[in-house]
Amino acid sequence: MKRILLFFSLFFIIFLSGAQPVKVMLITGGHAFDTIQFFQLFDKMEGIEYEHFSQPAANREIVQGTAEDFDVLVFYDMWNDISQTEKASYINLTKEGKPFLFLHHSLASYQNWNLFEKLIGGKYIEKGVGVPEDELSTYEHDVWVYMIPVMNHPVTKGFGTIKLFDEIYGNTRVSDDVLPLFKSNHPKSSRIIAWENAFNLSKIIYLQPGHDYRSFESENYRKLLRQTILYLAKTN
Repeated sequence: MKRILLFFSLFFIIFLSGAQPVKVMLITGGHAFDTIQFFQLFDKMEGIEYEHFSQPAANREIVQGTAEDFDVLVFYDMWNDISQTEKASYINLTKEGKPFLFLHHSLASYQNWNLFEKLIGGKYIEKGVGVPEDELSTYEHDVWVYMIPVMNHPVTKGFGTIKLFDEIYGNTRVSDDVLPLFKSNHPKSSRIIAWENAFNLSKIIYLQPGHDYRSFESENYRKLLRQTILYLAKTN
């Protein structure tokens, strides 16, 4: 009887440890968004809990080591001010293997920090001193975006083409070293619109769609984000 009780006690402990939610540090700031629907999106993710941080306080928290308490960092910010200490903190997290998920307009963050482009795997190029006109990225709201899976991958698993009424980015810069996950066939969109990148020991995913409530309320988009977060959490 004691052995049976011990067995079930161990089973219960293992079960509980396996049921622990993935902890997400959710970072916004620098760009308006549909806040109610966005946070509802994360509220409804089974097996995932999050804490929200807004810029510039989010970067200060990263410097103070707050990110160590989370399994995955999810960025929905569009921020440019960053100190040398904050840059070093980002790089240190990648040396520790902390996984990052970047969404939508976060591709336009840190225009003057060259290493950020290598970290995320691409760049939305805005107007700036010395930036040639033909290198500027473009956008168009309220179009049908078709996310076409490029390969079999834990992020794309179970998906055919995902159809979203969203925003497209064109003429973005995407590193040749990334692993493409989804492509678009829209004539004004960059071809690769989602990818996995590796920087130091970190796995990094970028997903381009995610402009407003219409995507946030899409079951496919919700499933895609949850699937991506769970994949990244397993790599940590």
